Formats: sequence, C-alpha cells, structure tokens
Amino acid sequence: MFDQLSERLQGTMSDLRSRGKLTEDDVDKAMREIRLALLEADVNFKVTKQFVADVREKAIGEGVLSSLDPGQMVVKVVNEQLAELMGGSGRELVFASKPPTVILMAGLQGSGKTTATAKLAKHLIGEGKSAGVAACDTQRPAAVEQLTRLGEQAGATVYAQGTERDPVDIAEWALGQARSDGLDVLIVDTAGRLHIDEELMGQLAEIKKRTKPHDVLLVVDAMTGQDAVNVAEQFAEVTEFDGVLMSKLDGDARGGAALSVKAVTGKPILYASTGEKLEQLEKFHPDRMAQRILGMGDVLSLIEKAEKDLDEEEAEELERKMRQDQFTLDDFLKQLKQVRKMGPLSSVLGMMPGMGKAMKDLRSANIDDRELDRLEAMILSMTPEERANPDVIRGSRRRRIAAGSGTNVQAVKQLIKQFDQMRKMMKMMASGKMPNPEAMIRGQLGARRR
Repeated sequence: MFDQLSERLQGTMSDLRSRGKLTEDDVDKAMREIRLALLEADVNFKVTKQFVADVREKAIGEGVLSSLDPGQMVVKVVNEQLAELMGGSGRELVFASKPPTVILMAGLQGSGKTTATAKLAKHLIGEGKSAGVAACDTQRPAAVEQLTRLGEQAGATVYAQGTERDPVDIAEWALGQARSDGLDVLIVDTAGRLHIDEELMGQLAEIKKRTKPHDVLLVVDAMTGQDAVNVAEQFAEVTEFDGVLMSKLDGDARGGAALSVKAVTGKPILYASTGEKLEQLEKFHPDRMAQRILGMGDVLSLIEKAEKDLDEEEAEELERKMRQDQFTLDDFLKQLKQVRKMGPLSSVLGMMPGMGKAMKDLRSANIDDRELDRLEAMILSMTPEERANPDVIRGSRRRRIAAGSGTNVQAVKQLIKQFDQMRKMMKMMASGKMPNPEAMIRGQLGARRR
C-alpha cells in the first residue's frame, strides 16, 4: 500500500538528510516535490496545499534550518504532519457500559461493506468480545447469504430473516436477540447504495433511530481514490457517521483516500482492510502509517502481530535451538508457517525499519507468498534425515526433491544455500551480532540472482 507515494517521499527525504546544511531554497524545492507526490497520489488539492504550507512553516519557522541535523528535523516535521493529516493519535470504538455495543455499517454498493462487517466481527472476537452480525441489506439478494457464510466463518452469531422483511424490523429484532444472547457487540450491515439515495438514507436513519448505535462506520473503497473522499463528504452532509473503515487499502498504491478523508470530513479512519482474508483487518494508527510511508517501519504493529499470531513456547524453543546451533529445516518450515499467520510477506517486511528499498528489490525479484509455497513444497519433499542434515542432499536426492515439489534442481540447491546462510546469521544473532535487516535481504537477493 502507498507504494508510489512512499517511494517519492522517501526519495525527497533522503535527499534532505544527505545535505549538511539546508537553506530556504532547499526546503522550497523539497516542498514542491512533496506537493507533486501528494497530487499524483490523488490527495485532495486543498488538503495538499494546506499540508505543504504547514510543513514549510514549521520547517522554516522553528529553528530547524539552524539545528545540528536540519535534514532529519524536516523529516520529523513531515512525519508529524502526515500523522496529523490522517487523524493524529487515532480513535477507538466506543463500547457501551451495558452491552451490547451496536455498530452500524454504511457505504456504497461495491465498497466491500458486507465483507468488512464480518472482518470487524472476527477482529473484535479476537480481542475477546462476543459478537453478532445482523443481515439488514435486503436490497442485494446475495448480501444476506454472503454475510451468513462469512459471519459463521468469523465465529460470530448471525441474525438473518431473509430479504422479505423490512430491514428496520430485522435490525430491531436482531438487537433484541443480541441482548437475550448476552453478546458484547452487534454489527448491523445495512443496504449498500449506488449513490446517495434519499429512500435508502431514510431507511438508514430509521435503523439508527431504532437501534441507537454507539458508532456508525462508513465503509469506503480506498482504490477509488478521490471518489472515496467525495462519497464520505456526501454521506457526512446527509447523515452523521463517526468514523471510516477503509476497505481494500492493500490494493491502493497511491493512498489519496486515506490521506484526504479525515481532513475533508473531519471523521477519522478507525480500521483498514489489508487483504482478502477475514483476519486481515487492522486498527488504523495514523502515526504508525506515517512512519511506514516514510520508510521508518512500524515496529509496534509488528510486535502486536507477533504477540497475537506466534506461539510463545515455539519461539522459546527456536531461541534455544539457535543458541545451540540445532536449527533444522523442520524448524525452518515451522517458522514459515508462523510468519504466514501474520499476513502477506510484503506486509510483514514492510513493517521493518529501513526495508523500503529492499522491498522494491523483493518485488522485482518476484519474492512473494508464492515463493513461500515453493519453499514449503521442497521441504515437505525431503526425508526426515534430509531435513535434519541438509548436507546429505546431493545429486539424485536433489532430483527427487525437485520432482516431488514441482520445482527444479537449481531451486533445491538455492534453498540449501540460503538455509546455510540463515544458520550462520542465527549464530550471529545468538552471539549478539545482529545483522542489518536490509543488508540481510539484499544478501539473499544477490544469492538468488547468482
């Protein structure tokens, strides 16, 4: 996500950091580059103009140019302003003191609203809450069936009465059922609309009146760029909503919607969908997202993912094997599976500081989740003896493994070579000599290309 914008901004910031001293002309040149980068990212023109003006004022007016490291100080200003632009410190959902908390979902048809409803339910269940979903989108025949299927997959209680009943009545009934069932949260999926439809807006207002939601979330499609912001602005004029759930953010290389929506509507982004799977929904942290855009990584989110998805006992066992130089291909396979729980490879690596340029090389080298599939297939084609001691894999063994995994002998040789390099790096880590992550990736790329 934000690939184009991130590359442009990181290039500009890198140029500033490389200069010993900065003049106002240097800052103005950088501001022109930032302005172009934001406009190319489809950020609202007025938002872009104000952002650049605010950054320039702070960069020149607070003694930045006379500081010991002016380039780094300008980067700090840009980082802070980006975070502020997207909502500052962010905002949490409001949970009722007397459950259930009611969350009303609204949005245009095709924005991913029904899927987002199920994703949000799964996310809240993962936080230890019991959740239900109410299928009140009776306009689209497949919506009720879709939410029923996805809601069950998410582990939520599904409240549905088909498409014949009035959606307002369904919502009121579902709220009563959720109370009886003692649920913590009820998420109400409403009808998507092709445009700001007066009749459907009236229906939405009536559902709000009957269910008294604690939060109304507008689902907007990040990939529609400035249109998403226009939709949010129109919704804000017709009906009050409390925050935005940004869908399909993983497919948005530009980022215009995410950067503009708070400034235009005054409503923060609360959640962002970062993939197609139900578990790929994250709380939106503006400050962390700003750091990722500028190539600073997102260590806090990476730690949270690791704590949530990785097994603590297995991690301790891995550490023991690393220290004693007993790490095998079986252990490597376990780690591959653990990393995959955390989401797409590009997403996980993108949270590591200093990985911006390396990520670009990764994409050009076609290293992605399919590569992990191939590695897993090769390891599973080995015997227990071969996984424990890869040094025995030669000649006929390589050919057998390649045939069994649908790869080739060169790929098998490369896996063994990379595994050997990994064990050496683990020895360094165990002894406290932690390698630079970008250098580590570049080393792997160089080995792959040879």
